[in-house]
Amino acid sequence: MHHSRLCALVIDCKHQDIKADTLFWSGALGKPVVSFDEDGDGKYAELATSADELKVLLQRVDHEPRVHLDIETDDLEAEAARLEKLGASRVAKVRDRWWVMQAPSGHRFCVVSRQRESFGPHLNTWD
Repeated sequence: MHHSRLCALVIDCKHQDIKADTLFWSGALGKPVVSFDEDGDGKYAELATSADELKVLLQRVDHEPRVHLDIETDDLEAEAARLEKLGASRVAKVRDRWWVMQAPSGHRFCVVSRQRESFGPHLNTWD
C-alpha cells in the first residue's frame, strides 16, 4: 500500500532570472517568497502557501515556459507504476527524488517524494 496526492503547481520559467520571475508571480498571486534558491542551485524558488493549499514552485528550465503539476508520494516506484497502468510513461528520473512522466494526453507532470510533513486531508491510498 502507498499514498499520493496532488501537491504542487510548478511554473516552468525559461527566463534566466528566476528572481525576477519569482517576484512577478509573488505579486500576481499575492504569495510571499519563501526562497529564491530552494536547492542552492539557482533553479528552484518557492512561494509561501498554507498547509491546505498546493505548493507553488518556480523552476528555471530550457524548454518553453509552461505550468505542470507534481504528485507527491511515499513510494516513488509504486506510484510511477500505478500511473503507467493508467497509460502514463516515464520520461526521466531526476536526482533519485522524482520521475518526470508524460500523460497519454501528452502533458508532462512529476511524481515526487513527499514534500510536506503531513499529507493532509486529501490523501489517496492505493493497493
